[in-house]
Amino acid sequence: MTPDLAALVGSRICHDLISPIGAIGNGVELLSLTDGDTGPEMQLINESVQNANARIRYFRIAYGAAGDGQMIGRAEIMSILAATARGGRFTYFWNVEGDQQRNLVRCALLLMQCFEAALPMGGDIHVVEDGDHWRLSADGPRLSVDGALWDTMTKPVVGYEYSAAQVQFALIPSVMAAAGRKLHLTMDTDKLIATF
Repeated sequence: MTPDLAALVGSRICHDLISPIGAIGNGVELLSLTDGDTGPEMQLINESVQNANARIRYFRIAYGAAGDGQMIGRAEIMSILAATARGGRFTYFWNVEGDQQRNLVRCALLLMQCFEAALPMGGDIHVVEDGDHWRLSADGPRLSVDGALWDTMTKPVVGYEYSAAQVQFALIPSVMAAAGRKLHLTMDTDKLIATF
C-alpha cells in the first residue's frame, strides 16, 4: 500500500509546530505572572498564541494521517472547536456523542472548512451523528458557493486546478473513500447540508 505522503507531511508539520507554540503560550503566561502586565499588547499576543494552538490542533486531525481504528475523544474535539471559534466569525455545534474514529472526524473537519469557505460573513456550523450517518449543516447571512468547486467533492475532475485555500475540497474524495463513506451535498439559497 502506498503511503499517503500529504497526510504524513501534515502530521509532521503539526507535530513539529505544536510544541513551540505551546512553549510560547507558557512563556506569555509566565511573563504576565511575573510582570503583572496584562495590557492590550500582552492580551493580543496571548489571543494569537491560543488561536494558533487551536488551529494547529485542528489541522493535525484534519490534514494528518489517520491510523486504522484510531479514536479521538469528544472532549478534545470540543476543546479544539471552542478555541477555534473564540473571537471568530463561526460558531460550531458538535452534537456527536462519545469518542469517534479519527477518519470520520477528519471527514467532518475538512467539510467544516469547506463550509467556512462558503460563508464569507461567518455563520453557524452544526455536526450531528444520526445512527451510522453524519450530517453537517451550515447557515449564515450570505452564502457564496462556487458550484464547479463543490461538484469536485462528489465528482472528482482530473486536472481541476485548486488554490491553496481550496485544498480541503481536493482532499474530500480520497478521505471519504478511506473512511468507506459516500458524500451527499444539498445546497439551498441560505443553507448547506452534507451527509456521509
